[in-house]
Amino acid sequence: MAQSEPKKGGVFRVGIGHGSSTDSYDPGLWDNLYAQTYAAARHNQLIEIGADGNLAPEIAESWTSADGMTWVFKIREGVTFHSGKTLTPDDVVASLNHHRGDASTSAAKPYFDAVTDIKVDGPNVVITINAPNADFPYLMSDYHLAIMPGTDGKIDVTSADGCGGYMVDSYEAGIQATLNRNPNYWKSDRAHFDQIVLLTILDPAARLNALMTGEVDTIDQVDPATIGLLESRGVAKILSISGNAHYVFPMDSRAAPFNDNNVRLALKYSFDRQELVDKILAGHGSVSNDNPIGPASRYYYAEMEAKTYDPDKAKFHLKEAGMDTLEVTISAANAAFSGAVDAAVLMSEKAAAAGIKITVDREPDDGYWDNVWMKKPFVASYWGGRPVEDQMFTTAYQTGASWNETFWSNEKFDGLLVAARSELDEAKRREMYQEMQRIVSFEGSTIIPMYNNYVMALSNAIATPEKVSNNWNLDGFRCVERWWFA
Repeated sequence: MAQSEPKKGGVFRVGIGHGSSTDSYDPGLWDNLYAQTYAAARHNQLIEIGADGNLAPEIAESWTSADGMTWVFKIREGVTFHSGKTLTPDDVVASLNHHRGDASTSAAKPYFDAVTDIKVDGPNVVITINAPNADFPYLMSDYHLAIMPGTDGKIDVTSADGCGGYMVDSYEAGIQATLNRNPNYWKSDRAHFDQIVLLTILDPAARLNALMTGEVDTIDQVDPATIGLLESRGVAKILSISGNAHYVFPMDSRAAPFNDNNVRLALKYSFDRQELVDKILAGHGSVSNDNPIGPASRYYYAEMEAKTYDPDKAKFHLKEAGMDTLEVTISAANAAFSGAVDAAVLMSEKAAAAGIKITVDREPDDGYWDNVWMKKPFVASYWGGRPVEDQMFTTAYQTGASWNETFWSNEKFDGLLVAARSELDEAKRREMYQEMQRIVSFEGSTIIPMYNNYVMALSNAIATPEKVSNNWNLDGFRCVERWWFA
């Protein structure tokens, strides 16, 4: 699939199984693959996660810290925004400050809880945090932290102006975006297409048909059941990338009966994880033990006691909760992940043997993330994983985090999360992160049945680098600037 030499030209059309009419230009609110890929076309961050998983300079051409608390980021010179404005360290400070403070609604706000100061020092931006954190530069690579032009210390959250490889020509939220190559892009070896068109195609069958008929060049979230059909037609090639992505069924820990951990454990033992991997992923993934830290992570807890399908153990935990039977409703849509509804049905079928009745409520794909996710008590969701453990835990499991989709709170977990950041002893740090994984697995409010591969289909005309990123879908959202026409 990889080609030796990228070349410029062509219109790259991507069919994406996400996107909503409520999608925003506010970087703190980007919450789906469409918004993330659209943003990656327009923006850069301080630091990029390379396809090899290592940090790479982007707007920050270097970063240093003598103590893990004061971080100095040297800002690249000669970068301009699409509007023609020269990027300065003040723009970086304004962009980062958007995610700070009590008034911030950003999903990245927890990253800045430890930040005590952000200031300009000549060509540098200096960030001070209240305790050492060796992983802090990884946090600065987060896709929410787009570097945007600032005015009087603030960014314009209604603006599409960025410094990335493509400039917006037209945009209809939840429908399409058309962008043209930025002729002044500072990365001469990126942004190979003349134009990119991003289309929201929520229905998996419609996405597949769009690829097979040549309406698009790439689709995400390929239904594994259709891979054989695609390959037999010879019109596309499959890209299946394993990493830390995972499919989840979060339960609102504030709402009965999910506020009882024994009920949560009963549900975790009431279904067959391997069956989901086999039938929903068609083998393009692996079993998860309700652990959001995947096998590609440094401190992955592979030796943790595994949960298997065990109706008797599920019944035991129901008894501990004072129940003989349990009835719950799970709200799912394939907008959450391809096969989410079928996965919920399979879980329901197996749970019956434990005296658990799960009613599957199929929700509309359109508006799922606005009307169902974090609104209803038991839903389907997905996570792309994160490059480091601290980032995953801080985003989704720390008390009060805006994307803590179960509203779960655990004092011991929160304490370990803070302590692990500044622990320099590698063995102790590993022990802390593994203990946090155990707490989430056995006391958390999220069912995590499987790690899913990123399964994409590309027309035969598309070429990719030899190494494709596994930190997010669509080559870390950067297919728009890393891929080309062969």
